[in-house]
Amino acid sequence: MNIADLRKSYEKAELSESASHADPLKQFDQWLNEAIKGEVPEPNAMTVATVGADLRPTTRVVLIKGYDERGIVWYTNYHSQKGRQLAGNPYAALQFHWVELERVVRIEGIVEKVSAEESDAYFHSRPLDSRIGAWASPQSEVIDSRAVLVANAAKYGAQFLLNPPRPPHWGGYRLKPDTWQFWQGRKSRLHDRLRYSLQDDGSWLRERLAP
Repeated sequence: MNIADLRKSYEKAELSESASHADPLKQFDQWLNEAIKGEVPEPNAMTVATVGADLRPTTRVVLIKGYDERGIVWYTNYHSQKGRQLAGNPYAALQFHWVELERVVRIEGIVEKVSAEESDAYFHSRPLDSRIGAWASPQSEVIDSRAVLVANAAKYGAQFLLNPPRPPHWGGYRLKPDTWQFWQGRKSRLHDRLRYSLQDDGSWLRERLAP
């Protein structure tokens, strides 16, 4: 098999200016709910891209945990690689790829930590093993083996029993969008691509981009 010969024709839907929302958050809400209802595998999975002090971009997949007019929220270890990079450069990009619907959403903006109250509320809604895991994993650090994680989980499980508190190094981030892009695959590679740019007066400029 020659990987360069792999081809797919995108023909499931279209995205027009007249049929899309003027507010990108409403467009995102519609598409995300269609992905959920369409039983797309892990419709809440998104790629987060950050840039470190060395100017090299890195990506990883996380799960969206909330969204509203304030932005897009996910939770993680603040001491992780992405946490360290965001501390030095608070700008990031997100991407959702719903393969089965032939759709991509790209979101860019500045990132801030959510409030301690929001982080506490979400942390305590998580399953117990996930709460213990937040203590057990020194995320992005080198460890000798998986045995380190297992031992840490056992240690913190015995220490906290059924009520582990939220680790001070763990919590939420919120990306405040200033740019959205919605991509719908179309036949003959003539894809639909709409960009929304935040204006100084708080409105959104919607423009069609060539694919």
